[in-house]
Amino acid sequence: MLDTPAVKRKVQSDIVAERLEEEIITGRVPGGSRLDENSIAARFGISRTPVREALHALCARSLAERIPYKGVIVAQISTERIGQMFEAMAEMEAMCGRLASQRMSMIERAELGSLHRLMNDLAEKGDNERYEQANTAFHDLIFQGSHNADLVALAQTLRLKLAPFRKYQLRDAGRLKRSCSEHQQIVDALLDQDPKATETALRRHLISAAQEVLLKREAEAKHG
Repeated sequence: MLDTPAVKRKVQSDIVAERLEEEIITGRVPGGSRLDENSIAARFGISRTPVREALHALCARSLAERIPYKGVIVAQISTERIGQMFEAMAEMEAMCGRLASQRMSMIERAELGSLHRLMNDLAEKGDNERYEQANTAFHDLIFQGSHNADLVALAQTLRLKLAPFRKYQLRDAGRLKRSCSEHQQIVDALLDQDPKATETALRRHLISAAQEVLLKREAEAKHG
């Protein structure tokens, strides 16, 4: 079942998308560059179909834009733009967290605590990939805990745009442990049903993530 063409294509497109994401975020592929399907397919030794799927994913995450008669063009990602996206996400998560602190059921709170403990174990093992997946689930539980469908939809849309940047800053083992420490503050505030503390913890967490991204980009730029 896992060897079907559709599954292989999906895996290939994910690999290509992740590689291009990192190159765009770090600036190795600068804004304004054209992402040519044929060249990328030749580079990775695959057909154009998974490349097309990968480029579609990059456009969905606002890392690139499909422009008529020009093709897929890499977006201009400035420090200011990254800051704005994280600022918007911080406010959105703070709002969801404030509501979740009062609206989450006991089962939802228990599930969040269980996931947090799993993430601590993953951080200790340095399992970045599984941690990143669990991190997405952790924040989605908070969105869902607001019990407001419109807020959940808005938060998930914004998170999709920020996903490559959040994944990027979680590749450092030290950051995983700091993330867990910040998550502990969020979990404690939610369990205490403290709206203000939950808002504050989530804002600080997103600001911390933004700082990690920007410092990492700056360091990599200096080293070429």
